[in-house]
Amino acid sequence: MLRFGGVVPAMITPFDKANRFNESAFRELIEANILAGVDGFWLAGGSGESVLLSDEENERLAVAATDQVSGRVTTIMHIGAPTTDRAVTMAEQAAKSGVDALCCVPPFFYRVKERAIIEHYKAVGSASALPLLLYNLPQSTGVDISPALACRIRDVVPSVVGLKHSGPIVENTYGFAAAGFNCFIGYATLMLPGLNMGAVGCIDGPLTIAPELWVAIWRSVCAQDLAAAQKAQKRAAEFATAVYDIGFLDVLKAGCTMRYQVECGSPRLPQLPLTSDQRIALEGILHSFDLL
Repeated sequence: MLRFGGVVPAMITPFDKANRFNESAFRELIEANILAGVDGFWLAGGSGESVLLSDEENERLAVAATDQVSGRVTTIMHIGAPTTDRAVTMAEQAAKSGVDALCCVPPFFYRVKERAIIEHYKAVGSASALPLLLYNLPQSTGVDISPALACRIRDVVPSVVGLKHSGPIVENTYGFAAAGFNCFIGYATLMLPGLNMGAVGCIDGPLTIAPELWVAIWRSVCAQDLAAAQKAQKRAAEFATAVYDIGFLDVLKAGCTMRYQVECGSPRLPQLPLTSDQRIALEGILHSFDLL
């Protein structure tokens, strides 16, 4: 049975200097994260610039990930899109690539009623036999998936097995867990509190740069060493806060380039790369955490 839990980096999508998908760098990032002890990958999510990728790029990314992972950890592919037809097409493509599970934000840009959200997930869930995870990201979608709404979606989409909860009401983690969802906390700064509320693991972008910081939390929790888990959480939160104080996609890409010495490129426009001063600041953070 497929296991959902632990440390699951929200992978970036590396680009080369011509702004094309850099498959070799992507494979190196996957391998480095696996060697660090992660439990899976969240592919083409917000940190992976999902809505800025073409369908062809999403398909290439999924194929490369499943080939490189080769069954060693869990692969969860994001296929969310503003139209149901496109989300369904990407779900079908991802399933053919061999990923273990799918994830999907609710439809965005145009506000729709709850019935339309449920019908959207019903169509996506029917596109493949894979487990489906909801992606609660109201900051970007305008839809906050509550435990009650998640249950109503699952009532008509039985393939829904969990979600990534990146909503502002963190305490809803209790409700998701109580309802039997595999709930990943979507905040790198809150992995241990999330686990204490019933989350099964953590998914976020900074995990890609320094997965060992969050693996230390997970392993300490599994060993029932609360003191070690708290110490590891403090260090991981300090790192995540420091890098996010500089930026988001620009920081994740530059951080991975610096840490792993592979070309990850810049974010796609309209997102901008780091300034020279920001790069110096990021490099200083990586050095202070012994990551360079």
